[in-house]
Amino acid sequence: MTLAAIGNPHRFDNRAQLIRLAGFDLCASRSGEKSNTAVPVISKKGKADLRLCLYQAALVASSLTRHFRSHYNRLFGGRQREKGIRTKMLVKIAAKMLIIAWTLMKRKEPFNPAYIQV
Repeated sequence: MTLAAIGNPHRFDNRAQLIRLAGFDLCASRSGEKSNTAVPVISKKGKADLRLCLYQAALVASSLTRHFRSHYNRLFGGRQREKGIRTKMLVKIAAKMLIIAWTLMKRKEPFNPAYIQV
């Protein structure tokens, strides 16, 4: 799914364009609320199928894969009480997976677990 959505990896100039392609840019409807009470949500202005696949992959990887699980715990550490934090962290992992896939496609190299820590 990722390969089909990205197509030619050289058509993207930066990672922000790729994040918008999947609709992983987070936004929160504040409408007069303080920013700490606003719940961040996925903008959903991208390819829904790609977003769903990557989010599910992040959900599975954050619980079953040791590298992604340690990355998830590091991101999540000490923020368990924040509203919407689990979704936000899974979205960050899904976006990281997309960026890693894009980077590997551009460089034509195999996966290295060190990419997760960067």
